[in-house]
Amino acid sequence: MQAQLKTKLAFFMFLQYFIWGSWYVSMGTYLSNTLKFEGAQIGLAYGAFAIGAMIAPFLVGLLADRYFASEKLLAFLGITGGLMLFALPMMTTFSSFYPMLIIYCCTFVPTLALGNSLSLRHLDNQKRDFPLVKTLSSIGWIAAGITLSVVFKGEQSAVQFYVAGTTSIIFGLFSLTLPHTPPMKTGKDVSMSEILGLDALALLKKPSFAIFILCMFLICIPLYFYFVNMNQYVTELGWEFSAAKMSLAQVSDVVFLILLPVMLSRLGYKKTIFIGILAWAARYFLLAGSVDSVSMQTMMVFSAILLHGVCYDFLFIAGQLYVDEEANERMRGAAQGLIAFILWGVGAFVGTNLAGISQQANTLAEPIGSIAHDWSSIWIYPAWGSVAVLVVFIIFFREPKKVVKAETEKA
Repeated sequence: MQAQLKTKLAFFMFLQYFIWGSWYVSMGTYLSNTLKFEGAQIGLAYGAFAIGAMIAPFLVGLLADRYFASEKLLAFLGITGGLMLFALPMMTTFSSFYPMLIIYCCTFVPTLALGNSLSLRHLDNQKRDFPLVKTLSSIGWIAAGITLSVVFKGEQSAVQFYVAGTTSIIFGLFSLTLPHTPPMKTGKDVSMSEILGLDALALLKKPSFAIFILCMFLICIPLYFYFVNMNQYVTELGWEFSAAKMSLAQVSDVVFLILLPVMLSRLGYKKTIFIGILAWAARYFLLAGSVDSVSMQTMMVFSAILLHGVCYDFLFIAGQLYVDEEANERMRGAAQGLIAFILWGVGAFVGTNLAGISQQANTLAEPIGSIAHDWSSIWIYPAWGSVAVLVVFIIFFREPKKVVKAETEKA
């Protein structure tokens, strides 16, 4: 039974990230080159995902935990989201596209937490089996990039939303085959502080935890310059199959996810997260340097893409594990909710909007061939921003003392 369950959950994760990867990477290029949206508008469009992330805790906390079985809610969200994705190509002005995208993101983002919690409830050996199941999410993202680029050549067209919409409806229908997962808190009152993870604010009394939260928020500002601008940059460089080539980032993600436990056991949290922030700085310096480096340009851009595993796993996955270790058992759910709200909600909203404003401010009055933006300026700001966060982190963050923590929990 567990083998069949793991196969189902793996395919579920594959579909989920195939949906996301079908549009998220290339949407900025479509909005800029096809719909002629301004940079600030593109930043707002990417910020729609952040709005979804801020609303998701309410949907999960108020609906899934109290009233509806998770698999049925996933089915509803998947099918409804698919219909919205089909509607998005009809919205060709910002005033119509942006609200529809926000509504869609409010249907998709909750599926991430719902899918994880459903999987963890039914897997017998969570620590062993969940990472294996989750690996299919990266493969789904890679498959989406290859499908969009190689099969449909759709980075600059609305076909990306049709691909995502079709997959979303399949995802919704497939969710009905998942194990029945009834609400866990039927009849119980759930407070707003519990839903938003505000109970975890008590952890901010620990200076290192407060510094960690601050640095996670600050790194989100330069971080989203990559997601908002990267596909547009390589498209202006003349890359073909850009979404497929950018999916190499997820190959790197799988590799470094496997290495992460070894790094944490040997280096601890501070050095591992330090490497993660350093990788973001290196990524942006590589991109800034690639603009005028004709002979080394392709190698530098590919190097920046392949750093993704270090950037993401050594920073965010390691960060989530750090939060889990710092919080006691009663507060762990709230602590993870708080960090998700900061990273994918508030931090993402600020970062995507600033990235869009930067793109618009650095648009050339007259394009130079296919280059329509001053990419050196766009990339150098997040590079130095990452360095600033790195300095704050290395000076003020202290490695957690496991012995002290263990004694505290016993008390």
